[in-house]
Amino acid sequence: MRLGVIGLGRIGAFHATTLSALPNVESLVVYDPVRAAVQATVDRLGVEAADSPDQLMKAGVDGIVIAAATSVHPELILSSLEAGLPTFCEKPVAADPQQGEQILARTEQTGIAVQIGYPRRFDAAFIAAHDAVKSGELGTVHTVRSTTLDPAPPPDDYVRHSGGIFRDCSVHDFDAIRFVTGQEVVEVYATGTNSFAPIFAENDDVDTAATTLTLSSGALAVVSNSRYNARGYDVRLELHGSQDSVAAGLEDRWPIRSTEPGTSFPSGTPHSFFMDRFADAFRAELAAFTEVVAGTRLSPCTVADAVEVGWIAEAAALSLRHHRPISLDDVRSRKATR
Repeated sequence: MRLGVIGLGRIGAFHATTLSALPNVESLVVYDPVRAAVQATVDRLGVEAADSPDQLMKAGVDGIVIAAATSVHPELILSSLEAGLPTFCEKPVAADPQQGEQILARTEQTGIAVQIGYPRRFDAAFIAAHDAVKSGELGTVHTVRSTTLDPAPPPDDYVRHSGGIFRDCSVHDFDAIRFVTGQEVVEVYATGTNSFAPIFAENDDVDTAATTLTLSSGALAVVSNSRYNARGYDVRLELHGSQDSVAAGLEDRWPIRSTEPGTSFPSGTPHSFFMDRFADAFRAELAAFTEVVAGTRLSPCTVADAVEVGWIAEAAALSLRHHRPISLDDVRSRKATR
């Protein structure tokens, strides 16, 4: 097949490399507003270049991968739908979940497949945790703990345009919890602090957050996030049930140091970056998208999934601001009356 990639920043360049190595991808067409990024990708991978997203979509491609800035996700998804092209788009669908609902409605009208990028759904350990819940071997799940701790904060300009820690970082935990448990979030309580760089407070953001989610069964999920975890990139998911408990992320490169006497685990070099920790998952995610383009698989992470995660993030931001629990019904009704 022939695919197009729009956006050649850090993740877009990685996706172009991954796609070019897949056996069922015969050719790639790429676009980025930064011409140097396009030329670097053309020189490195031998792919074709387009002068605009519109030209790329008319270049005989079978599907589109969108890795551009969040602000242009909605217009690019809509353009791709109008062109009748199956689409992969990095999260989020839109900065505002209400706008995401509009994209969802259009996606449902066209019937064109859209896959949103949440790579933990393709990580082997997260899949095994999902399967353990689905099989019933854990019994009744009562507690979930999800962790994403970055080794260092992103650049200041990124912070200014990220939408805050819940919309940028915590969403990966929120989606993983929905995916693994098969449950919806009904209520959110979030708190956060700033202990380091002033850029976060200057943008109504926090550098460390804790969020408690009440799931539809009544189970509780606790999400921990921070921009400052010097030992490395720490991503884990624990599930505790009435019959058993499992965890994803407890492997030899887990960035933590045990203080138990005589314990050497974990002894590997700690993960330092999300593309290091989830390299295999990113590849599996894009391989899945080629199956979506071929029509042999339904989207494994739909616009509806991503929009729901957007509402959870919105509820968390409101909870932090108002210092109280926020129900998902409440946050939707607040948006609907604006």
